[in-house]
Amino acid sequence: MLQKMIDPQSVITFAQWVEQYQRFVIIGHVSPDGDAVGATLALWHYLKGKGKEAQVVMPNSFPDFLRWLPGADNVFFYRNTNHNQKNEDRVKNLLAEAEVICCLDFNELTRIEEVGELVRQSKARKLLLDHHLHPEYFADVTISFPEQSSACELLFRFLQDLGHYEEMNVDTAACLYTGMMTDTGGFTYNSSRSEIFYIVSLLLAKGIDKDVIYRKVYHNYTSARLQLQGEVLSRMTYLPEFHTVVITLSKEEQLRHDYHRGDSEGFVNLPLEIRDVMLTCFLREDTERDQIKISFRSIGDFSCQQVAKRFGGGGHKNASGAERYGTSLEQVKQEFISLLPEYKEELEKCLRKEQKAPFCVCKR
Repeated sequence: MLQKMIDPQSVITFAQWVEQYQRFVIIGHVSPDGDAVGATLALWHYLKGKGKEAQVVMPNSFPDFLRWLPGADNVFFYRNTNHNQKNEDRVKNLLAEAEVICCLDFNELTRIEEVGELVRQSKARKLLLDHHLHPEYFADVTISFPEQSSACELLFRFLQDLGHYEEMNVDTAACLYTGMMTDTGGFTYNSSRSEIFYIVSLLLAKGIDKDVIYRKVYHNYTSARLQLQGEVLSRMTYLPEFHTVVITLSKEEQLRHDYHRGDSEGFVNLPLEIRDVMLTCFLREDTERDQIKISFRSIGDFSCQQVAKRFGGGGHKNASGAERYGTSLEQVKQEFISLLPEYKEELEKCLRKEQKAPFCVCKR
């Protein structure tokens, strides 16, 4: 049995909305990842099964390796590389006509860019379901649990509280599992709670093949992507005195390797395979905007979130991110490196603790 954690009144209110309203819009964050796509599509399957007019909307497109997810072909993108006005008008109309708007896997409206103001102005009922810190209280119902591994884990609990588990189909289960898997790096971080694997067992009981899902996500790249990975790693900056690695990816390198959205997914995790590395930073130039995307990963007790905050970002203890505008890769890289002496003692302390850590989770 799963521990009850969601306020029963939130469940009752949403159940009443499902009874009362017909038109639902479900929104995920900008540059959607596996958790955002998995959660929005899982809720879409639930609402479609209830006979609702449901539509998933994203601020922009998601990586090709997620397009196999059931229902992915039905997602509307507000913005794409061609800045299609028709897409923008369609999304504006959907939000204007929506009776309920469901916001999943983001904590504030700035995380959906221009779509955020459309949501704020909408008269629709609003649900926010998320696992990031510091939620913005713009919704009628806010379900926020930062300790959850993923939005999909939290959504599973919500759907179960709604009484949906028995009628859940394999498509919904596949979407939920994909989000949980990708937001924990294949269950390699933030995933030591036994309830996570109890949920996985319940999803497996619905008929999903977790091995196939893993291959569809992580073994679904082009040869150009592998060559790009090799080039990025060959130029990494290893800073052993700070137990840190920095890797970068420029626009020129992306063009040279025929880069597609999502091709650099997971790059930030690779240097963590180096013994005694506790922190990694991945800097990527955005090919569409004058922007540097910054990703951080850390191990154990060292919180990379505190570093992300120095760049105006945030996230989770071991996985965070930020963005910088109007600057160069090298400038951001040097700014990051200049901060490391402040964290040297903490990084070394966390490394010593990691080296002595038992393989079991000790119960207190």
